Amino acid sequence: MDNLNNLPNQAGRIIIVTGANSGLGYETALALAKKGAKMIMACRSSSKATIAKEKIQQQVPNADLEVMEIDLSSLQSVRKFAKAFQAKYKTLDVLINNAGVMAPPYSKTEDGFELQLGANYLGHFLLTGLLLEIIVKTPQSRVVTLSSLVHKNGVINFDDLQSETSYNAMKAYSQSKLACLMFSFELQRRLEKAGNLQTISTASHPGIADTELSRNMPKFIYYLAKYTVAPFFTHAPSEGAKPTILAAIGDAKGGDYFAPTGLREMKGKPGKATATELSKDSDTAKRLWDVSEKLVDFKYL
Repeated sequence: MDNLNNLPNQAGRIIIVTGANSGLGYETALALAKKGAKMIMACRSSSKATIAKEKIQQQVPNADLEVMEIDLSSLQSVRKFAKAFQAKYKTLDVLINNAGVMAPPYSKTEDGFELQLGANYLGHFLLTGLLLEIIVKTPQSRVVTLSSLVHKNGVINFDDLQSETSYNAMKAYSQSKLACLMFSFELQRRLEKAGNLQTISTASHPGIADTELSRNMPKFIYYLAKYTVAPFFTHAPSEGAKPTILAAIGDAKGGDYFAPTGLREMKGKPGKATATELSKDSDTAKRLWDVSEKLVDFKYL
């Protein structure tokens, strides 16, 4: 897998990556553009996405890239994006639910959701649902959802889902990433039950990649870690993106979960990841799905 040349050519295939302008999303878009895919760079900031697009084109002159605006923390923006995409395209080979925020100060989205649950999970839950009709019509299609190592510390707090009673930034982040992984597994179960067997749901996490997501850490801790212990436990975004690329176009079956395979899945070659028993719990996942449908006001599968 270190050699992306071994993965199948993606010419003629359409792939959406949310948050494709920086970090893992950028590296994922770059790698898949090199494989010949038509890349939809779905980003909150069109100007940042355009700069990222130009950077990719410098490395891949014949890259087929399109910037489309989406703010995953706004359900209205998600609906607008899905409508614009469906007006233009009739197939979608891979949807990569990548965009996210990590451990910001407490804030709410315009829809009243805690920001991390809203942007990392609920926005992608709705986006997947809105695009599912064309995804399941596309042969050999996939939905890839990004989780995190910290899903292992996560619980779904149904009594205070939006962290209104108390807010701990990392707890809320862990909850959002557990929700993403639960969603990926539950989506696979529901696709199978509905008989949509040519579409699979996979998941990935990047290990510990040195990305902009760390920007909300206290500066002192961030710089201390960056120049002391971090090199032993982290890897570059280009390495962190490899599990996602594997989940998107590698040899995979529904319900597979990919990650770095080194010490505690922090870095190393990409391969199969370990998921907690809670993340695979179908009763909790069903409850979360039902709650999510109500919150985004959209039912599917």
